[in-house]
Amino acid sequence: MADVRIYVACLAAYNQGILHGKWIDALQSPDDIMDDIIQILASSPIPDAEEWSIHDFEGFGSYQLDEHTGIKTISEMANLIVEHGKLFIAVFEYYGDIDTTVTALENNYHGEHDSELDFATELFDDCYLHDIPETLRYYVDYHAFARDLFISDYFSVTVDHRVHVFLSC
Repeated sequence: MADVRIYVACLAAYNQGILHGKWIDALQSPDDIMDDIIQILASSPIPDAEEWSIHDFEGFGSYQLDEHTGIKTISEMANLIVEHGKLFIAVFEYYGDIDTTVTALENNYHGEHDSELDFATELFDDCYLHDIPETLRYYVDYHAFARDLFISDYFSVTVDHRVHVFLSC
């Protein structure tokens, strides 16, 4: 996974046509990120600079920071991305909410599979196949079972050609 970082610019310098800022590691605590921002402002070529904004970012996947995204949110997202990798980004894209994404990853994850059909087949065989007489097992429609499971009870995200299954929240 690439570095997770933000580019913070001094707005007083920017408004004067001077590019003054630096890349900041987003894996720090919010207080440490703020300390870096204060250093940027203190070293500004414009005296008494106070305003800043985020002008760029890397490593956040499709999550779009804006110039005033909260430092706490940035730190939290960065740490979750590093902890869970591309899977966090994919589930976050599904939900669009940090707390729901964390809940899904911690409580509703049903593993990595080759396909939704493979998951459904394994689930059916583990839960129901022993109750079906041997002569009727050939009539089980795993494709229909998989389709029905993923209509409302489960969802999946694909990361690096692997299907990750979650119970819907």
